[in-house]
Amino acid sequence: MSTADRTVVMGLGNPLMGDDGIGLAALERLRDEWIVPDDVELVDGGTWGMNLLPAVEDATRLLLLDAIRTAEPAGTPVVLAHNQIPRLFATKLSPHQIDLREVLALAELRGKLPGETVAMGLQPQEIAFGCPLSPPVERNLDLLVLLAIGQLEKWGHKCAREEGALRA
Repeated sequence: MSTADRTVVMGLGNPLMGDDGIGLAALERLRDEWIVPDDVELVDGGTWGMNLLPAVEDATRLLLLDAIRTAEPAGTPVVLAHNQIPRLFATKLSPHQIDLREVLALAELRGKLPGETVAMGLQPQEIAFGCPLSPPVERNLDLLVLLAIGQLEKWGHKCAREEGALRA
């Protein structure tokens, strides 16, 4: 795979912290239920902080999946374009966002932040240790995955549902 045209889909969050695990849950569904082309790399970003810098800098396009706090009701989908991400991430949208903000800032400083960067997520309801995904987030997780597929297809990546995957 050439780094000249590489899309990275990065799931972020901590699955032990309730709705903070939205990004990883969406990434898992994308992996399990969709076939994506070879030039799309699905990366478990977890809470890895600066260790994510090479994956970010080597990408042509970057799609971040995460819990994103807004003033909307829990489970509401949120899509942030490239120019909205640094400003909104500065308000610490989730517990690990400090690391992500630093990764994005350093990649930008080094001139290696992908020009096409989009963040997608859902408004969390509860971020607490040991909690599962909240009902409004769980209900809209498939919608988040479909939004991610739509973005990948907008970027020219043909995606297909895995045979046997029955989600709507």
